[in-house]
Amino acid sequence: MPEQHIDNEKIPTRLIGAIVAVGSLAFIGILTETVMTVLFPALMREFHVDTATVQWITTIYLLAVAATMPISSFLKRRLALKTIFLAAVILAIVGSLIMIVAQAFPLLIVARIIQGIGSGVATPLMINIILEQSPRSKIGRLMGVGSLVITVAPAIGPTVGGAVTTVLPWRAIFVIAIPLVLIAAFIGMKCIEQKTPTEAAYLDPIQLWSIVVALVGLVLALNQGGVSISAAVSGKSATRSGIIAIVSLIVGLALLIVFAMSSKRAFSPLLRLGILKDPAVLLHACAYLLLPLVAIGYGYVITNVAQLSLGTTAFVAGSLVLPGALVGAVCAPLGGWFYDKFGAVKPILIPIGIAILGPVLMLVFSMQLTPVLLAGFYFIFGLFYSIGNANVMTSGLSEVSPEFKPDGNAIFNTCLQFGGAAGTALFSTILSVAQAGAGEEGTAEFAHATAVGGTWTFATMTVICLIGWCCLATAFRIRASRRRA
Repeated sequence: MPEQHIDNEKIPTRLIGAIVAVGSLAFIGILTETVMTVLFPALMREFHVDTATVQWITTIYLLAVAATMPISSFLKRRLALKTIFLAAVILAIVGSLIMIVAQAFPLLIVARIIQGIGSGVATPLMINIILEQSPRSKIGRLMGVGSLVITVAPAIGPTVGGAVTTVLPWRAIFVIAIPLVLIAAFIGMKCIEQKTPTEAAYLDPIQLWSIVVALVGLVLALNQGGVSISAAVSGKSATRSGIIAIVSLIVGLALLIVFAMSSKRAFSPLLRLGILKDPAVLLHACAYLLLPLVAIGYGYVITNVAQLSLGTTAFVAGSLVLPGALVGAVCAPLGGWFYDKFGAVKPILIPIGIAILGPVLMLVFSMQLTPVLLAGFYFIFGLFYSIGNANVMTSGLSEVSPEFKPDGNAIFNTCLQFGGAAGTALFSTILSVAQAGAGEEGTAEFAHATAVGGTWTFATMTVICLIGWCCLATAFRIRASRRRA
């Protein structure tokens, strides 16, 4: 039976302000990440770089975010919340200013690193504030609001980027971002409260560099592995990217082991991985890695299938994901309300189970898809995925002691970011393999090859979603058997 909550607890006004302020920073960071993909053609023309080079605008940002996420637990213990928030504000503004004035491509890369670190600080800070300061009976709803922030931005990013750059220079996006960040800064400095004292936590340089380089290596291995496979099947040289992928994978895995071993022996570990000894928490974390892999990669697949197989314009292709993503994001707090009312099991397993129908229907109709079917099937996935996935972290951390929740927050957010990077790399590779040797873009042969690649991709998505759902179902069975015992 779900626990009966006291539903008349009030949410403090200052807590709402703090969530809005920090959430706005996270939103702007994630928005600019997805906006940049629309800007690639303009950036290639202005800075005279090729496709492989311009991709680093997104890759380097993901690397910076992934490398910063694990440090969030240490920052929460060591520094005041307002100090962390102010650092995220400064990083966001500095990164935007460099993007506005940069006249050389390397400066754009520097700006994206700075912005990635800012987002890697802001997103966990928002979740930590919600977990630490929310009334217990409202935590599901407020975590849903946090999920809304994280999911709306990538949903509208391509559309915003296309709309703004149609009438304004691409740098205008970052000009607009700066006053929004300043407004968020004003609200945050007024509303953020320090509820727990800071600690004299020690930052072990071995742990810091091992986890940072490990995550950078793994993300880079995924990125370059996809580039290598795509080049190989296209008959191009894959030696350089293949070597980078293999070396990055070996280094990433080795340093991940080093980090885990040093954390066991450390008096003040950077991330307290002991919470993953609980199989229920570990299975929740696995699901939180796998399901976003599909969700974030979905937008890439639909827009490419729409343009390269169905022949739509870029604007139409970007618009296909907008209804499902927006409605799903707005309904994420509804999932939190279900969690508060009925517990974790049904509000997670039922919506995610229905969401799997999205890729299943895509698979069944993969060779007869139309833009309307693409948008409709994605709508099913986007709506129900957002309702269910908004509660996965909340459920996973529900039995973790309060002092270890920042560590759990860092672990889950790292899984989310890594899953997103992995999804884009995996699905772009599958499409590239299918398209190899199929002639020039725009031909009937190439369109058919893209549709076949879509079939393979939707089958892969279905399998990943089923594994994620089974992880959650197993976690709930473990939890139920403990309570019976």
